[in-house]
Amino acid sequence: MNQNSGAVIGSVVIVLILIAGGVFFYTQGNPSPTASSTPTGGTNGDGTLPPQGRTPGAPAATTNSNVSPTDTTAVVVGGVIPNGAFTSYWYEYGASNNLGVATAKQNIGSGYVELAAPTYITQLAKDTTYYFRLVAENSIGKSTGAIYTFHTTVGTPAPVGSIPTTKTLGATAITRTSANINGEVTPNKGATKYWFEYGDTANLGAVSALQSVGDGSVKVSASLALSNLAPATTYYFRLNAQNQFGTTNGAILTFKTSGPPLSAIPVVTTLVAGPVATTTATLRGTVNPYSTQTTYWFEYSTDSSLVTSLRTTQRRSAGGAAATVSVDANVSSLNSNTTYYYRTVAENAAGTVRGELISFKTN
Repeated sequence: MNQNSGAVIGSVVIVLILIAGGVFFYTQGNPSPTASSTPTGGTNGDGTLPPQGRTPGAPAATTNSNVSPTDTTAVVVGGVIPNGAFTSYWYEYGASNNLGVATAKQNIGSGYVELAAPTYITQLAKDTTYYFRLVAENSIGKSTGAIYTFHTTVGTPAPVGSIPTTKTLGATAITRTSANINGEVTPNKGATKYWFEYGDTANLGAVSALQSVGDGSVKVSASLALSNLAPATTYYFRLNAQNQFGTTNGAILTFKTSGPPLSAIPVVTTLVAGPVATTTATLRGTVNPYSTQTTYWFEYSTDSSLVTSLRTTQRRSAGGAAATVSVDANVSSLNSNTTYYYRTVAENAAGTVRGELISFKTN
């Protein structure tokens, strides 16, 4: 080995050591999320939407040194954490550590959990060493993984298959707090997994657990049951799939949960009864329907717990305005010189609310 060759090899070794050291310190300061500490805005993995509000950031890209090379192709894979903003990934590669060639960009979503980032590199030279690394970028920043190498083979045929195809379908079984989101995946002869992205903004942000659909060549149905959704809220979602050849994304669709919103639960108060006579009384209160058709009634009894001898007035409409209205009901056949306890009750599609308990005494 001549002196110049030794210098070049030494330089390469130093560069790789520096890169590896940078990856080590990055991973120490930014550990990947685990099942026991799912980040806010990520996923619960069971179709429930976790709390939102985490601040988006630049993506994290981790190159994987495991490669499946053939005569003129290579399947490479790494990991990307989008960190809350729509993120694309690609690979840079070349016959030297200067790289110089880039694969087509692929979209990996906007969640806060790490997802595999595979791609299929073609038109390589046989029996040749290549350098490569993973790159990810979103609107906030860019990240590059470590540089590794692979060597193309001689006599190994290219793998059979191609990138999967996906189609997002409309949501079904929509209620106030739940829905099923759907789609179709065609694996295209590559072992394929799919997942849904969803959220209450067009940025999505939540990611479902990955599901395997095999390596066939026919369409396979995909679905996810969502729960703990907010009423009267528009949600965005799409279906994604990937195999060793790459990642594909379905169109973003929307659905809206039924109303009314939780804020539409009525507000009630119980007011002092009057007039009160020997065997009759007028029960009084107020109700705010909060723009939702609401009914009201009164519960009353000689028992302060309203457990025994409970009586109720006839249900009446309080309307559907967003304003407080006065309500009352006349009750009769009361016992004289007796203390009664009563409260106002109101109900609409958002729920039932009971006012405070107060008392009056007949004459």
